[in-house]
Amino acid sequence: MDELSTATSTALCTDQYELTMLRSALAHGTAHRRAVFEVFARRLPDGRRYGVVAGVGRFLDALERFRFDEDTLAFLRDRDIVDEPTADWLASYRFSGDIWGYAEGECYFPGSPILVVEGSFAEAVLLETLSLSVLNHDSAIASAASRMVTAAGGRPIIEMGSRRTHEVAALAAARAAYIGGFSSTSNLAAGQRYAIPTRGTSAHAFTLLHDSEKETFTAQVAALGRGTTLLVDTFDVREAVRIAVEVAGPDLGSVRIDSGDLLVLAHEVRAQLDELGATRTRILVSGDLDEYAIAALGVAPVDAYGVGTALVIGSGHPTAELVYKLVARSASNDPESPVIGVAKLSTGKPTHKGRKWARRLLDNGIAAAEIVSTGSEADLPGRRLLVPLVKDGEIVGREPLDAARERRARSLAELPPTALMLSRGEPVLPTMYESGQDAET
Repeated sequence: MDELSTATSTALCTDQYELTMLRSALAHGTAHRRAVFEVFARRLPDGRRYGVVAGVGRFLDALERFRFDEDTLAFLRDRDIVDEPTADWLASYRFSGDIWGYAEGECYFPGSPILVVEGSFAEAVLLETLSLSVLNHDSAIASAASRMVTAAGGRPIIEMGSRRTHEVAALAAARAAYIGGFSSTSNLAAGQRYAIPTRGTSAHAFTLLHDSEKETFTAQVAALGRGTTLLVDTFDVREAVRIAVEVAGPDLGSVRIDSGDLLVLAHEVRAQLDELGATRTRILVSGDLDEYAIAALGVAPVDAYGVGTALVIGSGHPTAELVYKLVARSASNDPESPVIGVAKLSTGKPTHKGRKWARRLLDNGIAAAEIVSTGSEADLPGRRLLVPLVKDGEIVGREPLDAARERRARSLAELPPTALMLSRGEPVLPTMYESGQDAET
């Protein structure tokens, strides 16, 4: 199976227990009760002050391909995962309900209902693993990327993590990083699929291919022009910078430093470039950077960063800790039967019952609280957060990737200034749960 194909069915991106529940519910006659599931985080990853929603567009694409074809059903029958009645039902599966969600790029907090899935239990329960695998990964990456962008203070960051993760995850990471504020990616497949700007320099192997750095730089400049980026830390940085300017002249585009004490080297290289007349030549640094290393380089004459490993592992938090829980269901299969709130009381894992709406309470343009309510959305104060993504089975929530990228910047800008702190801390907004006129924090 071509894992990169946009035509591949996503139906088996599903944990077996979802089909176990479906099979049992169909046999028992409860499968067609109306149900509401929510995706939310009980808590943010340890020490984080906010999260960034990402993966919504990828989830909608995957939902469109969530179909059980003959090969898929044959596999499920052979393993006795489904019986014939269940297989017959799955053969015509099409999600026909409604899905609401936080738009991509929106900041979120503990309890934020970032995805609300409404449909029959049978239709909605199957989407648990698909939604969580996409949103947990992408939101973790976008959240880490956003912190790195803040640390960079306006200097661009190139996503360079493809070699440190699965080839399919690399595309998702590049997309999420762009939403989080990264300026470009080194991954060409991500550039093609998502129209993200792409950038690339060269590796030490290219230098070692040649008999000297002068030959290396001459070959690269001849092929790519004086605006290229030359890698200067294979041997002696100072000598490499001298040769780079000798070969390319003062109009050399950039030099890249990938090792050593980047803070010290950046100052030394900037001074040397200026002495050689290459005052417009930029300095790109890379090599095991995370938001803390980027922040430490804030006083250095660095023009851009390249980040790989730390990004694709969410800078230490590779999951957003999102869960998918049933919060309401009807008492019968009658479509007119009222939907009632349900909640689990498990130790350490309780849920809040009822279908919820969310608004962000603002005070003079600065966010003050996340309001999550089972009441009427129209009665809630603040900025609306949930937007329609799927209506009666039809996808209505697609948008350009740049819209998500811009939303991340706007959403972050309205948070209290403490949101931008890199030190460990609590979420910058409290989550207030409301039911009618009663509220709890």
